[in-house]
Amino acid sequence: MLLPVVLAGGIGSRLWPVSRASLPKQFIHFPQHLGSLFQNTITRLDGLAEISEPLIICNREHRFLVAEQVRQLNRGHNRILLEPVGRNTAPAVAMAALEALEDDPDAALLVLPADHLIKDTGAFHQAVKQGTALVRQNKLAIFGIVPG
Repeated sequence: MLLPVVLAGGIGSRLWPVSRASLPKQFIHFPQHLGSLFQNTITRLDGLAEISEPLIICNREHRFLVAEQVRQLNRGHNRILLEPVGRNTAPAVAMAALEALEDDPDAALLVLPADHLIKDTGAFHQAVKQGTALVRQNKLAIFGIVPG
């Protein structure tokens, strides 16, 4: 089973003054993208095969914001893990891996930053499908984009 892990704990300061500590860029609604980058990350998972409910990692200050934005998507209960202290990506992924071990020791993690804009959902799904095939062969799959 594929476990999506949405990393939503960043402070999103690169879009200042629009973004701020109380509303980082991943939670700002962009009308042209039908919601926030965080919400787009969640809905981008629709249509993927053999996928479990996303595990969302965020800091304590944004837990209600995360819950509200998930509710706006009319989604069922999503699991939210709170970072005791923000320490960037590696500890958040480690926390997700430990959580996954408790539920399904054979789960593969699909780690997704909540602040990325991915316009081509079809290409994303294809990349995940190819990566999942590699993971089934006990290989590590990493994908990204060329910065523009």
